[in-house]
Amino acid sequence: MKKIICLALLTFGLTANAQNDLPKSAIEIAPLLIGEKIASLTLKSVDDDDVVLETLFSKKRTILVFYRGGWCPYCNLHLAALGEAEKDLLSLGYQIIAISPDAPKALKATEEKDKVNYILLSDSNGEFAKSVGVAFQAPENYKPLISKGSEGVNSTFLPVPAVFIVNLNGEIEFEHITPNYKNRISNDLLIAVAKSLNK
Repeated sequence: MKKIICLALLTFGLTANAQNDLPKSAIEIAPLLIGEKIASLTLKSVDDDDVVLETLFSKKRTILVFYRGGWCPYCNLHLAALGEAEKDLLSLGYQIIAISPDAPKALKATEEKDKVNYILLSDSNGEFAKSVGVAFQAPENYKPLISKGSEGVNSTFLPVPAVFIVNLNGEIEFEHITPNYKNRISNDLLIAVAKSLNK
């Protein structure tokens, strides 16, 4: 009986530590740096299909966007703005991939609501956001929103809104990370950076 109790306490402790391992706030994150390689993980598409990031990265240079979820009005504005910049970015040889903790069903709703043509991917368990170093502990008041968006998979983390430019090998060439979720990179700056990296 003692062994069972100890095992249960150990399991609980590991679960609690997984949450505690995350930075407590958006300003405490430690993201990957320019020149570092992003891990190739498998995420879910809007159609709930497996998508291997390495395969996507190998096709084109990538504008990789982390956003909080379709429930976030600032994220929706940013996604819509990216849609306006998409033509210019495509002409420069880039693709746009946006990732959030939302489940595929919620991604589909965002895709339709914001008229998104680029790729949306689901990282509901946060494995990818954590590997890039942009995940932090979600404040209590956000937990019902993120739990609903992820269909119950996530109630512990949020990604800091971030934009990375990634080359064909998955290496970071540029990053713009905004702990204040109300501030996002402008299209003008993003296009200017994309152009400069193309030279």
